[in-house]
Amino acid sequence: MSDFHQLTATSLRGQRIDMADYAGRVVLVVNTASLCGFTPQYAGLEALYQKYKDQGLVILGFPCNQFGQQEPGDADEIAATCQINYGVSFPMLAKVEVNGPGAHPVFQWLTRALPGLLGRKIRWNFTKFLIGRDGKPLRRFAPITKPEKMETAIRAALGV
Repeated sequence: MSDFHQLTATSLRGQRIDMADYAGRVVLVVNTASLCGFTPQYAGLEALYQKYKDQGLVILGFPCNQFGQQEPGDADEIAATCQINYGVSFPMLAKVEVNGPGAHPVFQWLTRALPGLLGRKIRWNFTKFLIGRDGKPLRRFAPITKPEKMETAIRAALGV
């Protein structure tokens, strides 16, 4: 599969999401967790989303429990953490695996297209992937990269 827009996922509430719905938009995919030291990045991600959503940015949060069991909750608990603690309004998807044989197809595609320092493996929660309006992978950001440090790359992808 060569195009992000051919992929699908499931929303936190169980609805099918076609990545084709995001054609023409810049997408930032993030594997998230509610009990991680990087969880406060939700606030920075939401700030970016609010600042650039009208120019075409969408952020997709994919909760994952593969790193230190830091996302043990169900969909309701994940939604509550995101909304109550961080005001998240960008789309949150169903909990997935990002590494190994059970890795979600979105992350299989992303890690093939944008390997990191450890190859295709995702090292920890809050690894971020920037995808262009055309569905082509642009850049991978480490978990320690704060959302505000990605703004230049996001602006360039948006053409603003």
